[in-house]
Amino acid sequence: MTLAPDFAKSIADITEIRAADPQRVKALLAARKRRKLLGPDGRLMIVACDHPARGALSVRGRAGAMNSRTELLDRLVTALSRPGVDGLLATADIAEDLLLLGALEDKVVFSSMNRGGLSGSAFELDDRMTGYDVQGTVDAGFEGAKMLTRIDFDDPSTVATLERCAQAVIGLNRAGLVAMIEPFIAGRVDGKVTNDLRPDAVITSVHIAQGLGASSAYTWLKLPVVADMERVMDATTLPTLILGGDPSGTPQETYAQWQHALGLPSVRGLVVGRALLYPADDDVAGAVDTAVSLIR
Repeated sequence: MTLAPDFAKSIADITEIRAADPQRVKALLAARKRRKLLGPDGRLMIVACDHPARGALSVRGRAGAMNSRTELLDRLVTALSRPGVDGLLATADIAEDLLLLGALEDKVVFSSMNRGGLSGSAFELDDRMTGYDVQGTVDAGFEGAKMLTRIDFDDPSTVATLERCAQAVIGLNRAGLVAMIEPFIAGRVDGKVTNDLRPDAVITSVHIAQGLGASSAYTWLKLPVVADMERVMDATTLPTLILGGDPSGTPQETYAQWQHALGLPSVRGLVVGRALLYPADDDVAGAVDTAVSLIR
């Protein structure tokens, strides 16, 4: 992907600001134009980019697809500029790069909290809070934070993940910010961490996740599209966003699955990253516009 000269210069400017004027990040966060969480239609279209912080850089089986930060930022700026896109879910490095590029004005922003379970590591299911914390989310003026909550019934350390996530839910609810929980029943199959996407497993994860914390007033869910989604969504009254994941089927199949899920009670929109940022035909704008059309 060839970067336009002006965008390449903007990337160089980011590095200069980070080196010579890092306080500008705080100033821009304070001055950023904000908006209400939900617009008139009550729906959300969020672009996600927090996989790189877990060392997960592949897309559609292509290793290292997300290696280039400049290319990734170019794709993110394109996605965030499309009509109907409400905002971003990201780690601090990505969010602040986009802030410096001016791409977060009038956008909803969710911080990504637990990135400690590095992809492919022996400790992958140890989802520690190595990204944003509650105070950092508050200080940044963001609308909420997202946490991955993988539950392995054979791993005693899972209870530590649940405790950390519960504390984050409590803190976010007390601050009046969205606590977005992304739960999975997970385990190792032939040594590789695998999420159980059978409907009953997803339903179990939903019930565990929505019980975390001392309040659920501001708790949302982020769930995969699986078989029997009607029964899955009947397991909760919490507002839910559908995640995109790393699709293996055709774009048409993926869009059809999203469209079906978006018609169900409790589902309020999409949180999609790699599927839109790295579409098979490399048309980021076209992929994002299609996703928006499914919501609006």
